[in-house]
Amino acid sequence: MSRAFVKEDDSGEAPIIPPRAALPAGVNNYVTPRGLELLRNELTELEAERSQAEANRENEAERTRQLTILNGRIAALTSRIATAKVIDTKDQPADQVRFGATVTLETIKGKHPGKHRTFTIVGVDEASVEEGLIAFVAPIARAVTGAKAGQTLTIKLGRDEETVKVTNISYV
Repeated sequence: MSRAFVKEDDSGEAPIIPPRAALPAGVNNYVTPRGLELLRNELTELEAERSQAEANRENEAERTRQLTILNGRIAALTSRIATAKVIDTKDQPADQVRFGATVTLETIKGKHPGKHRTFTIVGVDEASVEEGLIAFVAPIARAVTGAKAGQTLTIKLGRDEETVKVTNISYV
């Protein structure tokens, strides 16, 4: 068949489906109740987008591309939801840093002595550095997990090492 009869869009490359947040192999997919709700809301939104794309008959090549991407994203999200293990923060020990804890650290020794940083340890899909939500697989979260209030720890932040004190632990 001559290339003259093939639409240019039809010869395009396969669409790229954006990956979910990284979850190391063999690691449980822990989520907070809020994190699971966010995943379910995202699935609802993707399904609505897919319904709109299915109804769009204007450009068949674009419709097919959109549906391929949406179906891939829905499959990845459905898998993530299916493997989610919800951790209720009410079941966590109040005096120890665990999944779901909001932790405040004070730098004792390092570049910025006296600096306080507060973050909450959450699932990988819920993590947002801007919001102070750190994935439980992040190095800083792993470094403080198991610590108790008042405990001093040495943590590695990139190339730097800091001595920090756990000044507060809370669960919402």
